[in-house]
Amino acid sequence: MLGYLFVANYFLLGSLGRNAVSAFNVAKFGGTSVANFEAMSRCAAIIENNPNTKLVVSSACSGVTNLLVELANGVADQARRQEVLNQLAQIHNEILDQLADPLSVEKEVHIILDSVATAAEAASYQTSTKLTDHLVACGELMSTHILAQLMRERDIDAVRFDIRDVLRTDSNFGKAEPQLDAIAQLAQDKLVPLCQQQVVVTQGFIGSDEEGNTTTLGRGGSDYSAALIAESVQAAGLEIWTDVPGIYTTDPRIAPKASPIPEISFSEASEMANFGAKILHPSTLVPALRHDIPVFVGSSKEPEKGGTWIRHQVESSPLFRALALRCNQTMVTLRSANMFHAYGFLAKVFEILAKHKISVDLITTSEISVSLTLDQTDTSGGAPELPQAAREELEELCTVEIEQNLCLVALIGNNMSESKGYAKQVFSTLEDFNLRMICYGASPHNLCFLLHESVSKSAIQKLHRELFEN
Repeated sequence: MLGYLFVANYFLLGSLGRNAVSAFNVAKFGGTSVANFEAMSRCAAIIENNPNTKLVVSSACSGVTNLLVELANGVADQARRQEVLNQLAQIHNEILDQLADPLSVEKEVHIILDSVATAAEAASYQTSTKLTDHLVACGELMSTHILAQLMRERDIDAVRFDIRDVLRTDSNFGKAEPQLDAIAQLAQDKLVPLCQQQVVVTQGFIGSDEEGNTTTLGRGGSDYSAALIAESVQAAGLEIWTDVPGIYTTDPRIAPKASPIPEISFSEASEMANFGAKILHPSTLVPALRHDIPVFVGSSKEPEKGGTWIRHQVESSPLFRALALRCNQTMVTLRSANMFHAYGFLAKVFEILAKHKISVDLITTSEISVSLTLDQTDTSGGAPELPQAAREELEELCTVEIEQNLCLVALIGNNMSESKGYAKQVFSTLEDFNLRMICYGASPHNLCFLLHESVSKSAIQKLHRELFEN
């Protein structure tokens, strides 16, 4: 309790001197934090212990989104479809059964489950990105009904709010782009007045377009939507509650001696998120950075352990801060003798990629070839694919080679482009690994490389021992 009260007070102190319109915090709880009744009760306790938290953003219960994605991808086998629907009902009914007054929200949850069944049957005949967004959004819609009621039963004056009334996006289903001006205006009109009177419980990950269709911001978009909401209400702080006490030097499941980082800069945390650190969605920090909103990352299971602060300025900026791993990488290599001393070849390549809305993460070039990586950003999961139409257009310019089953390892730090000698230490540690691609120099905060997924964790372990444990 004392640890968390320190955190809460620290957030309050961090807001002093800033011109925030809203003197309250936004707290986001991930899927594991709302997995069951006990987990939701811990969330409610965290909210009780910090009176500055007035806006709560919730993910779907753990495992629910994966089940909904399976249905959205089309399940022709009726028995399997019913099995998934039963699993969804069981997850939510087990929590409902432990509420003091389940009937107050049971009807709303079951209405949503009925709509899932109807949409799942439709998806078994024909899938679409629009139908997928409609389906996968249902997890958040159900969890927030239950969480708000649980909070009310703990004497928290809480109200559920449908974020689709505020979080306006375009109609790019699966990875919708937020419409910032519209969100800001709607939030000031609809959300802020509510937050001044009650604790508002709303959904992450989802929004709506101008037609009223449900959209999603892509997998992991709950953090991003929480940051967008915090920005729109000009919150004093953003809390991201997950299942680990802050950001670590790497994933503790890979390197058991990984240690928590008490404080990290926006730049470092952005690099970690972009390069696969699961604790934050890559886009999360952008809205917070725009409005200088401090971000706290902590464990809803153990809030007394504190967590990691993400700020513009930090006291310590070490050469090596952390290691990140991002798998499901696809590398595309384009080769053509016409590249040699030629003008405009890369412009043509990127014109084709832009035409097909293909995002490029990393790129390296030689005289007659260019290699680039693609990353998954929508709700489909798995490794990203180069669309056949894009491949055919590229093949008119050059040969196209595609390699999958790759992972990206990123070493995150500070002033790396200005430091001498460390590269020898890094690459001597990796001398037994076949590095498929190396990127360095564009940012002073990272050095990254691709290798086969079968050896990626071994590379992380060796680097962590050499750079962080000695």
